[in-house]
Amino acid sequence: MKAQSIFLSVFVLFASFAVNAQTAKKETIKVWGNCGMCKKTIEKAAIAGGATTANWNTETKVLAVSFDAKSTDNKKIQQSIAASGYDTQDFTANNEAYDKLHECCKYDRKPETPAAKKDGKNLNAGNEKEEKSCCSKEGDAKASCHKEAQPEVKKN
Repeated sequence: MKAQSIFLSVFVLFASFAVNAQTAKKETIKVWGNCGMCKKTIEKAAIAGGATTANWNTETKVLAVSFDAKSTDNKKIQQSIAASGYDTQDFTANNEAYDKLHECCKYDRKPETPAAKKDGKNLNAGNEKEEKSCCSKEGDAKASCHKEAQPEVKKN
């Protein structure tokens, strides 16, 4: 009798892992941002959108997420991130959410964003010589944020 109950427990445990594995998904999402503060906000927004794990790379601007496909999907996660002020590969943050970002978190917006088209201007225009330098890559929110002008490179 004891052997049967152990076998049944192991079978139920294995079956639950098999069902969960079928609905667990891992995907990557391009998300624009700059620094460690962005990383924290983007990852928190992804979790709020239903992701079980979220890891945004500040260098590649790629967010790796895993989620239960029964509970959420890529679209819902991206919508949550856009609502926090960050443009994703498929969704654009509204200007109000973007404007609320800390100054060092205001990344160069995609030129094809609806806001850029609506305003009739390229949001990246004039920023070619400027690079934003701010909060540490590790997420030090207390680091001072500033812009450093980059020297102009002369082309022959």
